[in-house]
Amino acid sequence: MNWFLALGTAAIVLLTLSFVFDGFLEGLFDGVLDSLFDGLLSLPVIAGFVSMLGFGGAITLGITSLGTGGATVVGVFAGVATGWLTWKLSRVLMRDQTSATPRGGDLIGTSGSVVTAIPADGYGEVLLRLAGQRVKFAAKSPVPIERGAEIWVESALSTTSVEVRPVRP
Repeated sequence: MNWFLALGTAAIVLLTLSFVFDGFLEGLFDGVLDSLFDGLLSLPVIAGFVSMLGFGGAITLGITSLGTGGATVVGVFAGVATGWLTWKLSRVLMRDQTSATPRGGDLIGTSGSVVTAIPADGYGEVLLRLAGQRVKFAAKSPVPIERGAEIWVESALSTTSVEVRPVRP
């Protein structure tokens, strides 16, 4: 029984290390087995298999009279089931994609309104729609634009500033 418990405990420690180092140990193999088994030999899957082999075998030895061979068979079945569930869950989580992060170039061609007047030689502020939210940006224009005027974004100067032109001259 001690061997089974040691296997289960070692696998839990291995799983904890895989979470702490976040793929570092898998990166040592440089993705050699990725295409061959499609993530089936990832560290969480192996740790899940070995831990259930150990703990399932220990539980079987403790509550039945099957002996070491029977406990190993039960542990292998429990380990395969746990490894398969871990593999399926990790594939589902890896497919969970979010929307693309908006970039400054996404603002080009959008319209907005001037919040703070834009002088010809300086910056003012405009209100634009970015990813469905209204966001205030610093704005520069070659011509002065008064407050409340509608503008078009011509270029993104930085992550917080844009160059604009008035819609109606």
